[in-house]
Amino acid sequence: MAGIKDVAQAAGVSVATVSRALSGNGKVSEATRSKVRRAAEDLGYVVSFNASSLASGRSRNIGVVVPTVGRWFFSTVLEGITNELIEAGYDLTLYNTGGQDQHRESVFSDLLLRKRLDAVITLTLKLQPHEVQQLASVGKPVVAIGGLIPDIATVRVDDFNLAALATEHLISHGHRDIAYLGGTEEFEVDFKLASARQDGYEYALDQGSFPVNDEWLLTADFTIQGGYRKVRNLLASPRKQPTAVVCASDEMAFGAILAARDLGWKVPEDLSVVGIDGHDLGELFGLTTIAQDARGQGAAAVRKVLELLGERELERDPTEGFYPTEFVARSSTAAPRSSALGA
Repeated sequence: MAGIKDVAQAAGVSVATVSRALSGNGKVSEATRSKVRRAAEDLGYVVSFNASSLASGRSRNIGVVVPTVGRWFFSTVLEGITNELIEAGYDLTLYNTGGQDQHRESVFSDLLLRKRLDAVITLTLKLQPHEVQQLASVGKPVVAIGGLIPDIATVRVDDFNLAALATEHLISHGHRDIAYLGGTEEFEVDFKLASARQDGYEYALDQGSFPVNDEWLLTADFTIQGGYRKVRNLLASPRKQPTAVVCASDEMAFGAILAARDLGWKVPEDLSVVGIDGHDLGELFGLTTIAQDARGQGAAAVRKVLELLGERELERDPTEGFYPTEFVARSSTAAPRSSALGA
């Protein structure tokens, strides 16, 4: 059976370099790391996890804390995290709080402090000062995905300007009667995502000197079904109707499109719809959206964790400034018809 010396000889490097390359502890260039891994694979050499952990004090395990796995954004971010961790040779331990305070308290006061993790990634959880202190007390690097947290490296998008851009797109097409479909109060718990995006929508209308119609401010649960119900009720009303709707998520935008079609409205001739997310089904629906690259955010958080652990060097720090997004124009938006329904 091949040993570490055999790998070092085959790769043309020192035993110490092989140890650093395969354990992930210490800085090794990507070219050298790849060469060592190829040599190890060719020789059938496998690092002893227990020996490596004892020697390095590392578990090669990253904890990820999420409020739910039942939403597209969270599951897609997790996919990005998982793929990047596998590439780096790390395991993942998932903590799903289910949005319950007692579960969250248990995670931060007990599970994360057992020193079985090298670092922690949190998704859209606004860490409280005592939670940050609990993690700091055991020396665990923390990277967050979501809103800004003091003293915590965070991968985040500019929710306010995303919604403003979506609204400005509709205004540029000549729309003046624009509804907004945002999130319910439960999505305000941590980073006020729902209100941040609504604020962006209202700001864009204000900049265009267009009034906000309170009857067109809708809330749902970021699902297709929730978006469908709210938009269908709005469009079925005998009162004046909007010619466009900004949706705070792509899934709610899908529901809006389905509701309009079920009532005989044409999209975009009778109703333009724009979303925010970059959902995989957006192309199928022809949805104009602002893609926030959920998978990329997850992968970026892992790369930042590896930097904090001293394993990688970053050309660009994803936690400095906002994570880049992309406006994607499709067929769900167009200029309003002069004879729009309800006009």
